[in-house]
Amino acid sequence: MDLVIRAAVPGDAPLVLEFVRALADYEKLAHEVEADAAAMDAALFGPEPRVFCEIAEWRGEAAGFALWYYTFSTFQGRHGLYLEDLFVKPDYRGDGIGKALLRSLAGRCVAEGLGRYEWSVLDWNAPSIAFYEAQGARILPEWQRCRVEGEALNRLGATFPARERVGETAP
Repeated sequence: MDLVIRAAVPGDAPLVLEFVRALADYEKLAHEVEADAAAMDAALFGPEPRVFCEIAEWRGEAAGFALWYYTFSTFQGRHGLYLEDLFVKPDYRGDGIGKALLRSLAGRCVAEGLGRYEWSVLDWNAPSIAFYEAQGARILPEWQRCRVEGEALNRLGATFPARERVGETAP
């Protein structure tokens, strides 16, 4: 078989980071990549991982990846899956690898009884938008993604330290 989709395993962190950097280059966001292989290794293979990764291999070569995590919908009362990153190297595009990665995770959703499968796409990325729509995805223009990070996150978090939360005790 030419295509294999497999779960990332310890030792794959440098490969995952390579894919992340390639995706960031494509999205014109390379300046935002702060992760290193050690951080990726800890996130994916630490004692309680909260993020997961599938690697697509085409004829034995790493061709693409999908990095994802579980979400929860209060409206559905069920977990879902959020696809953080999907990337296929340019030389491997057009062989169905991106579609196979999407289908693999959709299969996980169905098998686990998850209620949603979601991801984001940059509004200027017409080729990806067309690809996702061709797979049955519905683009949700009424939802805007919000983000708090860096110093703004520190300021917001400092207004209600964890040790003061009702029902929680500081370590």
